[in-house]
Amino acid sequence: MLNIDMRKIYNFYAVEPAPDPAALPTGGDFYYECLDCSVIVNSVPHIKAACACGNLAGSGGKPEVMDATRVKVVKGKLK
Repeated sequence: MLNIDMRKIYNFYAVEPAPDPAALPTGGDFYYECLDCSVIVNSVPHIKAACACGNLAGSGGKPEVMDATRVKVVKGKLK
């Protein structure tokens, strides 16, 4: 698993209004920011990815969110 700081590659903007934690959006430009450890993970991770505290993980295009109330949905644009 690569530990890449996504903020070095993308500018992130919060999705407004904030989506319902029970139905988090997925797609190429949606990312999840863990509110506990501040790590950002793609909503459709094709390589193995996880946040430091374990709240967010995923691979093969399938995200795994342990506590969706501790996630902020953001959109990313290349710098």
